[in-house]
Formats: sequence, structure tokens, C-alpha cells
Amino acid sequence: MTIVNVSLMATTWVEWWSDARLTPVARSAMLLVLGLPLVHIASAAAGRLVRKRMTEQAGMLAGKGIYYFGITLVLVMVMQNMGFQLTAILGAAGVIGIAVGFASQTSLSNVISGLFLIWEHPFEAGDMIKVGDTVGFVLSVDLLSVKLRTSDNRFVRIPNETLIKTQVINISRFPIRRLDIDIGVAYKENIGRAMEILTEVADQNQWSLDEPRPVVVFKEFGDSALELMLGVWFARQDFLNLKNSLMKEIKERFDSEGIEIAFPHVTVYSGSDTPVFPVRVTQDELIGNASLRSSTEGKD
Repeated sequence: MTIVNVSLMATTWVEWWSDARLTPVARSAMLLVLGLPLVHIASAAAGRLVRKRMTEQAGMLAGKGIYYFGITLVLVMVMQNMGFQLTAILGAAGVIGIAVGFASQTSLSNVISGLFLIWEHPFEAGDMIKVGDTVGFVLSVDLLSVKLRTSDNRFVRIPNETLIKTQVINISRFPIRRLDIDIGVAYKENIGRAMEILTEVADQNQWSLDEPRPVVVFKEFGDSALELMLGVWFARQDFLNLKNSLMKEIKERFDSEGIEIAFPHVTVYSGSDTPVFPVRVTQDELIGNASLRSSTEGKD
């Protein structure tokens, strides 16, 4: 299309728009019918363009910014065409805005917090984050709140002010992670052999990375067990595959090696030179205690 053709089309459009036979209502209707779809198309195109060159979140914000600006521009043009005095309307809107601002301080705080989140960029759309006890994928970062989708497909809305004041963990920020598994073995077991088995199980797991190497740490002497920690590195998308297979393989290997996975228990012990106190309850003692309780209740 040449410049001459574009100029002719623009001239024709101005002449048609200035036609006295078109009433203000007709012009306003035309603005709404043509303007709103154009705003939607421009918003979607800008979002796609920015998303290709930058990030998903930047594209989302660019699209929303152009959409809201375009809608405002169309409404202002419609109001001007209908003969409204925008000066008086803007003045009234300013007074109302001040009153609403005092009444909605929480919303204003969320808006400011949202700007900080956009500027600081701790996470973006598609990341998995943890806020308190909530874990989910980020759907969008808006001016008032952040929308999440949990792993069981629930929708969660978190106000931006909460995110600024609370610790936020970005689980998927880096390409690899480490899974830490706490394991307690009985005091009677060979601790060195237990650590070797854990290392072998981690090395043989198909989801475990060779680098960085798996690590086994002797954490402490627990109340009921020798506390060990197995740390295995993996690609972030393999979390469930690694955890399920590794837990199963550790249990099976310990069972085959005869190593006891300890559970909480209490032992009454008098010292290093005496045996453990045996505790036995015989049937005669149970019958005697029952008879004693019956006689006592009869006297009462």
C-alpha cells in the first residue's frame, strides 16, 4: 500500500466521520464497535512481541498495560463525542479518588508491593514457589495479587503485601536441586555399612545426577536412632520420580542387608553394669488387679 493510498483512505475516513448526518450516538457506537476489538488485538500483539524478546511476565504486563490504556482512551473519546465536560468529570474524579484512597489503604499497599515485586523480579509466571505452607505454580503477577495453581489444581490468590512481608522460596529458579532424606538406623547397626549402602543406592538410581555427587551425613545421636541424611542432586523436573524410587530402593536394600530402620521407643535402663529391667505382666496379676478393683468399687 502506497503513501498516496493511505492518504486517500485517511481523507475519506475524516470526511465520513465529519458527515453531519451521523449523530453523536452513532459516532459513539462506532467508536465502541471498532475501538474495543482494536484495543484487544493491539494488547495481544504487544504481549506476544514482548514475550518473545523478554520474559513471560514482561509480556503479560505489557499486554495488560496497553489494554487498560486503550480502553481508557476509547471511553474518553466516547465521552467527548457525547458532549461531556471532561474537566468537571476529572475534578470530581480527583475528589472521589482521594476519598477512595483513604478508604482503601490496603489496596494501595498491595499496588506498591506489586511494583516492588515486578522491579525485584524474585519469580515470574511459570515458576514454582512456596509461600508459608502453600506451594504452587505462578499463573500471573498482577498489581494487587499473585495467582497460583497448586499441584492438586486449586487456585490460590495471595496479596502482594503478604509476599513482601513473608519469606518466599522459588523452588524452580535453578535447573538442579538436592533432595535431602533423613533416615534413622538402630544403634546396634554398623554405621559405616549403612552409609555405604545409602551411597550405592543413590549412585544406582537413574534419576540421580553424577555431578554434584550424592552426599551422606552422620547428623547426630538421636533419642532412638543414629540419624543420617542422604542428599541427592537431580534435575528439577524429576523430583517425584527420584523421591518415589529412592525411598522404595532404600527400604528394599536395608531389608535385604538386615539393617533396621529405627522407630521411636523407650528403654528403662539402670546403668552400664546391670541388665535391662524386664517388664512382665502375668495372667494371675491381671486377675488379682481386677478383683481388687471390683472389691473397692463395691465398698464405694
